[in-house]
Amino acid sequence: MDFVIKAEMSYPFAETLAFTAQKTMYDGKQIAAGDMVFLFASENEGGRGLVGRGVVTAAVLLPRKPELVRQTPRVDLTIRRTASAVRSLGRTELRQFTTWNDGQPGTELNFKLYRQATNKIVGISDEAARYLASFFD
Repeated sequence: MDFVIKAEMSYPFAETLAFTAQKTMYDGKQIAAGDMVFLFASENEGGRGLVGRGVVTAAVLLPRKPELVRQTPRVDLTIRRTASAVRSLGRTELRQFTTWNDGQPGTELNFKLYRQATNKIVGISDEAARYLASFFD
């Protein structure tokens, strides 16, 4: 499985990126060292959407806090950047994909990344990964 992280990135073109206590959704907690991850600089934080892709070099699932009944799993993550996106893809480009059950990779990404605007790590389908890969070469 491949993954997407949408997060604040003060320097999204760094060779190595580290993220602390990132929220996970849609199987995002399964992320592990060696997995491919697509990097979205969060528009909520002044970013521009898809900026790159990389390989996870370290992933640590944080323990749950016993005093909280409901909590979203969180992960500390380190990523080695391997490529930069050559075309734009973000909230503006994905906004048109709103028929949630149409099976299109753009719809999957819009649903998982922007239906709920929080920053997060999400697992994506092979089709969505192929779609995102087309933004790199």
